[in-house]
Amino acid sequence: MTPEVLLVLGAFLASSVEMVEALTIVLAVGVTRGWRPAMIGVGAACATLAVLVAALGPALTQIPLSALRVFVGAVLLVFGLQWLRKAILRAGGVRALHDEDAIYAREVALSGEKETAATGMDWYGFTLSFKGVLLEGLEVVLIVVSFGSTGGHLGLAAAGAAAALLVVGGVGALVHRPLSRVPENSMKFVVGIMLTSFGVFWGGEGVGVSWPGSDLALLGVIGFFALVALVLVTDLRRRAALTSRVTSGA
Repeated sequence: MTPEVLLVLGAFLASSVEMVEALTIVLAVGVTRGWRPAMIGVGAACATLAVLVAALGPALTQIPLSALRVFVGAVLLVFGLQWLRKAILRAGGVRALHDEDAIYAREVALSGEKETAATGMDWYGFTLSFKGVLLEGLEVVLIVVSFGSTGGHLGLAAAGAAAALLVVGGVGALVHRPLSRVPENSMKFVVGIMLTSFGVFWGGEGVGVSWPGSDLALLGVIGFFALVALVLVTDLRRRAALTSRVTSGA
């Protein structure tokens, strides 16, 4: 895979994960509070995000490329290591897998705590929908802008996010259910590796590292973090199995 393909794939997968979580909240609000406040909340959040993107894009072009790469590398490392750590712990059996059905049930219970307003705007439902989409969308914006500004392919990164929006939104509109069958932990595992790798690669370029093979070195960095992650998962599973045998023997 070329770096451009990896960039689009990373933006698509990262955006998909966040959009699935946002969709779960919106569906819960729509089912329990009504679709009008849910959709108005979505629209308001999207408008807010559009303003942020319009402000962030030109601002980032004023930063020297080396400093921008260091900054973006740090941002991607924060996201990547956070997601990769959780994915490793879940794959290793230390933490429970992410359950969109459980999250959906919790959001339904939360949004149903107050009665739906008889007239006028349901501000409670609007706020839940707006907050959910805005918070998840902020992560998408940061990742897309980071990918695009540093890699010089903002259009490709935006295309990956747009494709994720079409896929997740389209499926959500058809099934009206949380996308519980999406292998989210596997997606976070892959995205965590890719974001961490891009963060190290671009951060290294920002401080003057000359990678052997230029952009092709990114594939080696991805392979390294994938190997480390798989070794950690295998070790965690081995420890869990050993603990289980010891407990059973006791």
